[in-house]
Amino acid sequence: MNIFDYLIIALYIIAFLFLGRLFKGAKSGKDYFLGGNSFNWFPLSISTAATQLSAISFISAPAFVGLKENGGMKWLTYEFAVPLAMLFLMVFLIPPLFKMGIVSVYEYLEKRYSSSTRILLSIVFQISRAFATSVMIYTVALILTSVMAIPMWSTISIIGVVTLIYSYQGGMKAVVYGDVIQMGILFLGIILCLIFGLHHLGGWSEFLGAVDVNRLEVVDFNAYGLSEGSDFGFWPMLIGGFFLYASYYGTDQSQVQRLFSAKDIGTVRKALLCNGLIRFPITLTYCIMGLIIGTLVVKNPSFRALIPMDKPDLMIPIFIKEFLPHGIIGILLVAIFSAAMSSLSSTINSLSAATVEDLFNRDKALDTNTYMRYSKISALFWGVVCIVLAFFTGDIAKTVIEAINKIGSVFYGPIFATFIAAIGFKRTNFIGANIGLILGVGVNVYLWLFCPQIFWFWWNAIGAVVTLSASILFSFLLKKDIPHHESNAEAISIDYQKSIVLVVFTIAIILFSYAFPSFF
Repeated sequence: MNIFDYLIIALYIIAFLFLGRLFKGAKSGKDYFLGGNSFNWFPLSISTAATQLSAISFISAPAFVGLKENGGMKWLTYEFAVPLAMLFLMVFLIPPLFKMGIVSVYEYLEKRYSSSTRILLSIVFQISRAFATSVMIYTVALILTSVMAIPMWSTISIIGVVTLIYSYQGGMKAVVYGDVIQMGILFLGIILCLIFGLHHLGGWSEFLGAVDVNRLEVVDFNAYGLSEGSDFGFWPMLIGGFFLYASYYGTDQSQVQRLFSAKDIGTVRKALLCNGLIRFPITLTYCIMGLIIGTLVVKNPSFRALIPMDKPDLMIPIFIKEFLPHGIIGILLVAIFSAAMSSLSSTINSLSAATVEDLFNRDKALDTNTYMRYSKISALFWGVVCIVLAFFTGDIAKTVIEAINKIGSVFYGPIFATFIAAIGFKRTNFIGANIGLILGVGVNVYLWLFCPQIFWFWWNAIGAVVTLSASILFSFLLKKDIPHHESNAEAISIDYQKSIVLVVFTIAIILFSYAFPSFF
């Protein structure tokens, strides 16, 4: 790196500090956490995609595709269930939640069931999201430190403090519009890596002649995720993925808060449609980038020697450092910063919203000034927590990242089923719901501890089925007065045009992925 690269990074940091001031001045909680319900579908869609296309995805996914043992283009199977999950949320889950005008998604569970259900799920979200985000910060900082001549503590501080300042000042507006900018920078970074990788290989034809054909297979109908080594099969990725993504986008505060920020329900549906359509092309692009750079590693022994055998995730950062011209290096490092800051800013805002709404303002008694003071204090608190935790993540980062993915799948299915029971099954009560939630999580924990051969993607589906079944059964056996709640029947409205588009798109990406090896 030279002064030009550092100048680009400095200008980027200054621009985002200005962004926070630009949106400073939120006058209410809905302004701060929901942007005054002023967003249309485009920034919401791009903001959601930016959070998903994290720094870990930009760095680790291409390494999985191009370099990691037993890796390859099967990474694309992660995307198969996304359009179907968006369809389900569009038709069933989000409309009744949006109609209530709530800030925290967990508020619905108190209105439908009890305060204990709301508080429990909110606290689980707050702790797990803060910890996961701290690991992300540490991992990105570790990679950036390997490229930039600055110490680890400086990298963590830059990512954390800059994101905290603009998120603290500008609230959801700064988060969403910041994500739009960061998404553009990150996708530009992917394209630049792809182009320069092809250049150093000698062009597309050289790439086709050298690519490892074993890494081209995407769809495997013979792997069911029920035995060791069959993790990325078609059925576990499609069925388990549906429950995972429907829960993540529909019941995780860090994601659903964006949908609550929309102007109206029509905007929500457009945002879900867009997100269901754009994720696969973006993922396909960075997977092909991984194939290209992984092929360059194989063909270039000196490049391969720079990548530690036990740290394939360093493939992209080392490529940036060794093969790109100055100026472009700065842009690519900004892209990595962008991805990390996008994830962190969303976390800070959603954690603050959950803390204030679920712990301090459940009875709606706070006046506007007190509410805003609590909101900004909690944003500051969670930002500091994430930054401090990142310093202590240390060498356990890789293990923790894997564990966090599994922990998410322990809870996603049961939480999703709890919302399904609340909205779709009027006769379920809080006793049945709480028992179902505990049993669903318990079954998933049992699978984790004693059935390692079952792929963790399945936990999302298994936990959901157990939770929903138990909720219905115990609500019937232990009949209690059911809290009044508004019927969901009027909220269900099927947009057939959008629904058909998402179903057809699902079929199209599966067929494309199945035929992918034949394109080479």
